[in-house]
Amino acid sequence: MSKQTFLKGTIILIAAGLITRVLGFINRIVLARYVGQEGVGLYMMAVPTLVLIITITQFGLPVAISKLVAEADAQGDQKRIKKILAVSLAVTGGLSIIFTPVILLSAPYLSQHLFTDPRTLYPLMAVAPVVPIVAVSSVLRGYFQGKQNMKPAAYSQVLEQIIRISLIAVFTAALLPYGIEYAAAGAMFSAVAGELVSLIYLLFMFKLKKKIKVRKNFFQSIKSGRDTFKNLMEIAVPTTGSRLIGSVSWFFEPIVVSQSLALAGIGTAIATRQYGELAGYALPLLMLPSFITFSLSTSLVPAISEAMAQNKLKLVEHRLRQALRLSLVTGGLAAVVLYIYADPLMKLMYGNADAAIFVKLMAPFFIFNYIQGPLQAVLQALNLARAAMINSLIGALVKTALIFVLSARPEMGIKGAALAIVIGIMVVTLLHLATVIKVVSLTIYVREYLYSFAAMVITGAAGYYAYYGWLKNFGSVIGLLAALTLCTVIYLIVLIQFKLVLKEELKRVPLFGPALSKLIPNPR
Repeated sequence: MSKQTFLKGTIILIAAGLITRVLGFINRIVLARYVGQEGVGLYMMAVPTLVLIITITQFGLPVAISKLVAEADAQGDQKRIKKILAVSLAVTGGLSIIFTPVILLSAPYLSQHLFTDPRTLYPLMAVAPVVPIVAVSSVLRGYFQGKQNMKPAAYSQVLEQIIRISLIAVFTAALLPYGIEYAAAGAMFSAVAGELVSLIYLLFMFKLKKKIKVRKNFFQSIKSGRDTFKNLMEIAVPTTGSRLIGSVSWFFEPIVVSQSLALAGIGTAIATRQYGELAGYALPLLMLPSFITFSLSTSLVPAISEAMAQNKLKLVEHRLRQALRLSLVTGGLAAVVLYIYADPLMKLMYGNADAAIFVKLMAPFFIFNYIQGPLQAVLQALNLARAAMINSLIGALVKTALIFVLSARPEMGIKGAALAIVIGIMVVTLLHLATVIKVVSLTIYVREYLYSFAAMVITGAAGYYAYYGWLKNFGSVIGLLAALTLCTVIYLIVLIQFKLVLKEELKRVPLFGPALSKLIPNPR
C-alpha cells in the first residue's frame, strides 16, 4: 500500500476536497433552483439529523482507528491492525442496528413538535438508510488514513459527490409535483445513494490493497480484542463526545431558531425560508475553504501520532505550526473574497442576493473556524480528546443560548442566529489554542500573523476597487471571475514576499505549484 508523506497526503485530500466542494455547490445550486428557499430550508432542517446519526454511528472510531493503525503500522504489528478493524466493525455494526429503527420511529414526533414544520417528516425518514452504510465506510476510511494512504478516502469523496449530483436533479424533478417536502426527501436520498457508491469503492480498494484477511477468525479477533476495544474507546469516547456535542448542537440549531423566531412573531413559512438562506445558502459558502483545513486535520492525526510514538517532539511542533500557518493563509483569502464579493457571488449562484447579508456578517470571524480543525486534530493525536470535548461543549452552550436570546429579539431575528454561530466558533477555537499551548511547547511567531493580516488588507483593498471600479462593467460572470483571479494572484504574491508560503510546500501543489515555486528564492 502506497504511503504518502504528511504534506503529500494533505495535498491529495485538498485536491479531492476542492473537487468535492465544487460539486457540492453545484448540488445546492440545483436544489435551490428546483425547490427554492423554502425547500432548501426543509432540506437543511433534516441535514443536522443526518450528521447527528452519522456521528453516533461512527462513534469517533475513524480518528481512533487512524491513530492506532498508524502506531501499529509503525511497529509492523499486522495482527493488531486486524483486531482494530474487527472490533471497530462490531461496534459500528451494532450501533447501526440500534439507530436505523430509531430514526424511522422518531421522525413523526420530531417533524410535528420540535421543527414546527410537519413537512420535514419525509426528509427525516430518508436519512435512515445511511446508517448501516456509514457503519462500514467510517471504519475503512480510518484504516486508510492510519496507513497514511489518503487516495482511497479522497477518491471516495469525489465519487460520492458525482453520484449525488447525478441523482439530485432526477429525484427532485420527479418528486416536486407531489410537493416540496417530497423533493427535499429526494435530495436527501441522493446523498444516501452517494454514500452507498462511496462504500462500494472503499470495499473494492480495501480488498485490493489489504495485507490481512479480516473475515478469517473474525469473531475470534473480537473475543480476544478486549485491550484493543479499550484502546479504541479511550480515544473514541472523548472524540465522539466532542463531535457529538457539535452534532447535537447543530441538531437543536434549527429547532431553537424556529422557536426563537416564533417568539419574535415570525411565521413558520418565513422562518423556514430564512433558515434556508442562512444554513443552505450562506453557511455552505462560508464553509467552502474548510476542505483545506479538513485535509490538514485528517493528515495531522496519523502524522503526529507517528511522531509521538517515535518521541519526535520537534516534529510535532513543526507539523502544528505548518498546519496553523496554512490554515490561516487559506482562510484569510476566503474571508476577504467572501466579504467583498458576497452580493455578486450569491446573485450568480442562486439568482438572488438575499443571503449575502449573512455572508458579510460572518466572513471576518470565520477565520477562527478555518484554524479550529487542525487544533482539534492535534488534541486528538495527543490523547487530549477529552479536553477538546469540554471546549466544544462550552462553545455549543454559548452558541445555543445566544441563538435563543438574540433571535427572539424582533430587531435582530435570524441575524441573531448568525452572530451566535460565529461567537460559538470563536470560543471553541480560542479554548483549543489555549489547551494546545499548555501541552506543546508551541512558539507563536507574531510576525507571521501580522503579515497574514497585512496580506488580507492589501488584497481586500485591491480587489474591492478593481471590481467595483472597473471589472464589474465586464458582466457578472466575467467580471467576477477576473476579480477572483486578481485577488488570488495578489494574495499569493504578497504571501511569497512575506515568506508565509514556503518553496517546498508550493512545489507539491498540483498543476501550477512547481512553476510558482520558482518565484521564491532559495533560502540562504
